[in-house]
Amino acid sequence: MIDSSLPRDEAIPLLLDEHGPMILSLGRKLCGNGDEAEDVVQETFLQAYKGWSGFEGRSNPRTWLYTIASRICQRFHRKRSGEPTYIESFEELSPFGNDSMGVPDKNTDTPLAIQIRDESIDAVEKAITTLPINFRAPLVLADILDFSMKDIAEVMQLKESTVKTRIHRARFKLRHVLEQTLEQRAVPKAEYSMQVCQDLLNLKMESLDRGEPSTPKLDQVMCQRCSVVFDTLDLTRQACKKITSEELSQSQKMRIINFYQNTDNQ
Repeated sequence: MIDSSLPRDEAIPLLLDEHGPMILSLGRKLCGNGDEAEDVVQETFLQAYKGWSGFEGRSNPRTWLYTIASRICQRFHRKRSGEPTYIESFEELSPFGNDSMGVPDKNTDTPLAIQIRDESIDAVEKAITTLPINFRAPLVLADILDFSMKDIAEVMQLKESTVKTRIHRARFKLRHVLEQTLEQRAVPKAEYSMQVCQDLLNLKMESLDRGEPSTPKLDQVMCQRCSVVFDTLDLTRQACKKITSEELSQSQKMRIINFYQNTDNQ
């Protein structure tokens, strides 16, 4: 961890090297525009440079930096025509009552499975940029940047319960999009009541919050339909993990460093 006692002329370039690419990725996912994403990085490190003396190590530098970046992304975000302002409820997105569902191919080595997986990743990445900003931001922080629920709540200045609710609904929306890329197959009806299925789904979401790749306790009790839903949730999370960070070139880094140093000298 970067020591807050470092002079800002040493600390900020180190933070830029470590976090600049992911903040660029955050800006692109939240703003949907390459030029604005670079502006997010530039403005983030300008504010970090100016505010370094007041940081004093009271929080994790990573959390502090992304709090700045998240606020800037929210300010830079431009609502686009047709952009939704809400995400459907779990009930509206639920596949539990459908006759057929998109079923992942567990044999991931076949050419067809690889093609479908690539299409799924592309579909998820595109779907992320269409989420309402107040759902998109915590989802990106959680499932792409690996922030904990606690840290996301701090970054976004929200209750942790609110953060979890937004992320869970965003994940289920992405699962719904990903499911459309999969082969539709007949699946037996749910063996439990809707409430039991919802309870199992909540447990699954909590395991994803903790970064757990599997849920052996749930595997012992869930029916085939729940199993398919959980498989597509896992596939959605895997797709998010395969979304790579942007790269900051050396010239971009030097331009950002020169920008905040020159601004400070004005």
